[in-house]
Amino acid sequence: MTVSSDSVAPHDLGLVVDFVNTRDLDRDTDELSTPAGLAAWLHKRRMTAAGIRIEAEELRQAIELREALRAVLLGHNGSSAGGGVPALEQVAERGGLSVCFSADGTVRLAPRADGVAGALAQLLVPIAQAAGDGTWERVKACAADDCQWAFYDRSRNHSARWCDMAVCGNRTKVRAYRTKRRA
Repeated sequence: MTVSSDSVAPHDLGLVVDFVNTRDLDRDTDELSTPAGLAAWLHKRRMTAAGIRIEAEELRQAIELREALRAVLLGHNGSSAGGGVPALEQVAERGGLSVCFSADGTVRLAPRADGVAGALAQLLVPIAQAAGDGTWERVKACAADDCQWAFYDRSRNHSARWCDMAVCGNRTKVRAYRTKRRA
C-alpha cells in the first residue's frame, strides 16, 4: 500500500499504525519476517538498543501482537472478526506495563521489563493514552480484505472505511458495481 502512516495522530498512535503496517497484504511483504527485521524495526524507533538479539519466541510474540492489533482495528471499522484482546493483555503483562510515579509528581504509563518484552509493551502506551479521550477508536484497519492497512480516521464523523478512498474505496465500489451488473 502506498499510503504513508499518519505521524501526526495523537498520543503517538502513528507508532502503532506503523507497527501494524509492517505487514503489507497488498504487496505481500513483511518487515518482521525475521528476528533481524524485528530488531531493525525496534531499533529504528529507539525502542531497543542496537544489536539486540531477538529469539524466535520473541518474534512470534511480536507477530501475534501485530495481528491482534489488526483484529482490534478491524473491529474499530465494523468488522465482527474482533478478538485480539487476550494477546494485548499478555503483552502488557510480559512487559510489566505499570503506572509509574516520579518524585516530581508526574505520572506515566511505562513497561518495567527490558528488551523485546518491554518494547512490545511500549506499543500499548499510546493506546492506553488514546483510550482516555476516544481517539483510539479512530485507529482502524482498511475494510478491504486484500489491504487491511492501518490508518488514523480523520473524517469528521469517524466513518472512514478505507485507508485511501482513491485506491481501496474505488476498488471496492467497482467490484460491487460489476457484481450488481452481472446479476
